[in-house]
Amino acid sequence: MPATEQDPRGDIDAQFPPEAAALAAADILPGDAAQARLVGRVWSDAAGGPCPVLVHEGRVHDLSGRAPTLSELLEQAELPRCFDDVRPYPELGTLDDFLSGRAGRLLAPLDLQAVKAAGVTFADSMLERVIEERAKGDPAQAQAVRERLAPVLGENLRGIVAGSPQAREVKRLLQEMGLWSQYLEVGIGPDAEIFTKAQPMSSVGCGARIGIHPGSDWNNPEPEVVLAIASDGRIVGATLGNDVNLRDFEGRSALLLGKAKDNNASCAIGPFIRLFDERFDLRALARVEVTLDVQGPDGFALRAVSPMAAISRTPQDLAGQLLNRCHQYPDGAVLFLGTLFAPTQDRRGPGQGFTHEVGDRVQIAAPELGRLVNWVERADACSPWTFGVRALIDNLARRGLLAR
Repeated sequence: MPATEQDPRGDIDAQFPPEAAALAAADILPGDAAQARLVGRVWSDAAGGPCPVLVHEGRVHDLSGRAPTLSELLEQAELPRCFDDVRPYPELGTLDDFLSGRAGRLLAPLDLQAVKAAGVTFADSMLERVIEERAKGDPAQAQAVRERLAPVLGENLRGIVAGSPQAREVKRLLQEMGLWSQYLEVGIGPDAEIFTKAQPMSSVGCGARIGIHPGSDWNNPEPEVVLAIASDGRIVGATLGNDVNLRDFEGRSALLLGKAKDNNASCAIGPFIRLFDERFDLRALARVEVTLDVQGPDGFALRAVSPMAAISRTPQDLAGQLLNRCHQYPDGAVLFLGTLFAPTQDRRGPGQGFTHEVGDRVQIAAPELGRLVNWVERADACSPWTFGVRALIDNLARRGLLAR
């Protein structure tokens, strides 16, 4: 077995820039963390591998005895009531110990689940996808296209329920005007765009570097709410995610979606999954507002807010289009719900729009879900992904967690 699979802690440490050590529990936890049931994953030095965990009062509790993987844990029907009493679950340390690296590292809160994403689910980002398409991936052309299309498309798209009679009428009108697009088809048509964002085990967590393909000059963060879905279709919780996107690649051709989306360290999820309970459910999720804050080493700053209320499809509809009689996910799935954000603020010069620079600090936050903080690096300079499903099984076997 390769040495990186036997002792991956060095590879994991390399995912985190020095700035990540300054993060504290209070920086990333939800505002009502004392009442929230938060589960996730850590690499624990004490346990010698990855552990599903519960975060309670700033302390990290090992759930490996209940379920060796987070995928298995989220299948259990008695969640979240089994966490009313945390005493059966041994402590691994404080959350601050894992943020600093003293006890291990914070990982993305998923393991064997499929990592899926819904695209074009908000009107503003829907318009930007059409602009990318018409500009052929050239940011210098985007502003001129935006000025032509925004007055027509912008007002037509807002408030439309995807697949509704109103949406069909808008489609007819836009087709007559020669403005229909494949992005509008998945944006307001009956069928959602659902694609694979990343492979199981490849996502990075809070504090880690996120990767931008070195060949991209027009890219952006995509702050999103992410659903945690059990194999039977139950939506069991939610977290935050960054569906890092290459606008120039996808703008050149929609067939480059895989290359635009799935790159080393290009999927960030976390910090924790908040389980649905009597305090936080799908109705509460519909009221969530997600904020984006980008701080660049060049002094550039970008801040925006996205209300979940503006989504064109409900989370239930998107989850149902993901998992049904035609599509099964026996290990469960996580589903990015799409983003309102497609930043247009000029950065490298007039008319060039927004793009990331190495060293950008990206914070995605919602009071109910906490804060996901990452730093931008080139994908080929990020730590390679080496700890996959085979390595996880070997690690769990050595720790005696697969003996049943």
